Amino acid sequence: MELEYKDFGAYDTKSCDYPGYGYKAATAVASGECEKGILICGTGIGISISANKVRGIRCAVCSEPYSAVLSKAHNDSNMLAMGARVVGVDLAKMIVQQWLQTDFEGGRHLRRVTQIHDIENL
Repeated sequence: MELEYKDFGAYDTKSCDYPGYGYKAATAVASGECEKGILICGTGIGISISANKVRGIRCAVCSEPYSAVLSKAHNDSNMLAMGARVVGVDLAKMIVQQWLQTDFEGGRHLRRVTQIHDIENL
């Protein structure tokens, strides 16, 4: 599977402050510049928290394909986060593939995603 993408950094393996990178990628998704986003940090947790601070972002940290599928099918996640110290390369590829191939189911899940959106706008 070949995809067009934008890389918002980091560009090496040195320790860095991830919130800025999460913000850049999340802002690109929220603005429509990018359709989806995939984030990676040590555990995936910190960068997902940073991304979720951007209005309109629903970033799920996933360590296996099942959660990735349900994050998209039930929660209409528009960003996926993974931990480089948690998930190996081959498993990460499987997670990304499943996430990208899954569509939002809508129905009762749309009502819940709308409620999340409403909370965000309080």
